[in-house]
Amino acid sequence: MVAAMAGFAIEDALLKASHSTLPIGQIMLFFGLGGTCVFGGLALARKQPLFTSDVVSRPMCIRAVFEVFGRLFYVLAITLTPLSSATVILQATPIVVVAGAALVFGEQVGRRRWVAILIGLAGVVVIIQPGAESFSALSILAVLGMLGFAGRDLASRAAPANLGTAVLGFYGFLSIILAGVIYSVWEGAPLVLPDAPTALILSGAVLAGVLGYSSLMKAMRTGEVSAVTPFRYTRLLFGIGLGVFMFAEKLSGATLLGCGLIVLSGLFILWRGQQKAA
Repeated sequence: MVAAMAGFAIEDALLKASHSTLPIGQIMLFFGLGGTCVFGGLALARKQPLFTSDVVSRPMCIRAVFEVFGRLFYVLAITLTPLSSATVILQATPIVVVAGAALVFGEQVGRRRWVAILIGLAGVVVIIQPGAESFSALSILAVLGMLGFAGRDLASRAAPANLGTAVLGFYGFLSIILAGVIYSVWEGAPLVLPDAPTALILSGAVLAGVLGYSSLMKAMRTGEVSAVTPFRYTRLLFGIGLGVFMFAEKLSGATLLGCGLIVLSGLFILWRGQQKAA
């Protein structure tokens, strides 16, 4: 799980770095193409069929819609806003997933966990600071991306269990291509072929993303969920560290306070879930 979070943080930083020479839509397009080819090749090497009736099932279609939505807005967030704040807001995803599981799947969530959910969401509000002079509408992009990923995770719970990691990765990156095409049409920027340094950066982002995704699936499918999930928050350390050292970002007191609220509420929700299961 720690390796997965490091991979995703590196992926984010490299995608942000590539924005200096490429339009955002084309970043998603080239990144999605790379990941699709890698996971498609892995699926074929493992003799896992890429096209079956399961991949067009209702949960997979819903998952794809949320994946496109989440990827589109989160890539916009990491390219247009500080990487550190986007990373912190993303950590509210598990909190929203718990709330969504209660509302959509009817899972039992007690009063204490609902309070923790509200505290975690308050942490997001503290970070974006609506109404303050420093408020930027662009900070909403990370919130929209986070909501998209939460919807994807909820849909993944109902996805057919026989679909392997490589197949899910293939369709996950295919959705990034779709997001890139949609934004490229809206953006209207002329096609720019990446130069050698940018191509190298994008290749590194693909490699980091593939390793991160594979490590995440390995952790979630072989380890106890309650044991590995808390280590998701190591992404904060990697994301904030890369934001500070690569992009000279500065952390505000509001960001640190919101980060603390999100992490504490997320850990409490997980702990209460363990107590209920016991």
